[in-house]
Amino acid sequence: MTEPLRVSGMPDDKRGREKQARNADRRQRKRAIASELERMDEPEPEIDEGELALFETALEELEFPVTATEVVSEMGHQELEGLEQAYSVAELLPATEAISFNRPAEVRMRIQRPSIATALKRIVEETDTIQGASLTGSQLETYEKTFLELKAIDAVDDDEGIPVLRDWILESLRENGELPGSRGVRRRAADYCRENGYEVRNDEWLGI
Repeated sequence: MTEPLRVSGMPDDKRGREKQARNADRRQRKRAIASELERMDEPEPEIDEGELALFETALEELEFPVTATEVVSEMGHQELEGLEQAYSVAELLPATEAISFNRPAEVRMRIQRPSIATALKRIVEETDTIQGASLTGSQLETYEKTFLELKAIDAVDDDEGIPVLRDWILESLRENGELPGSRGVRRRAADYCRENGYEVRNDEWLGI
């Protein structure tokens, strides 16, 4: 009787099937991340891709969805090597219950550019101290995309535009007790670009 054909190197048991499933899931996440980066035309990550991949794998030990507080509590001590210095996860993520992640790739996307991650961390943590103010959901995503666009334009200037925009947002929060709207943030970023000799077109994200 002819024995059934089996794939070499992969035992036909529960452990083998689970490994295949995990590998397929990782490949799917990798394709999703690549597709998202291409779609948004984002600048390259500032942390080594290998370290980011290892960190994402380590995150699988957590039970998702998780809050940012839980990630910082469990993984905050872990360090990631950036282009110019190392950062702990606690330096890149705000310890807040207001932000949650549905999968490891979302955490990776949030921390892979320290200049932006630290700016958002400052804003979120200060927002948490203002009664009635919050930065979550679509507004957080809009802020992040505005920082990304500013970084893509300002890459040759050591990201000088990012702290300028961050400080403007924080000043507005302190003065008004609420965060500036997404259009206002985009407009301030566009003004910074024009002040520094970069013409913002109407069809660009900052062109409002």
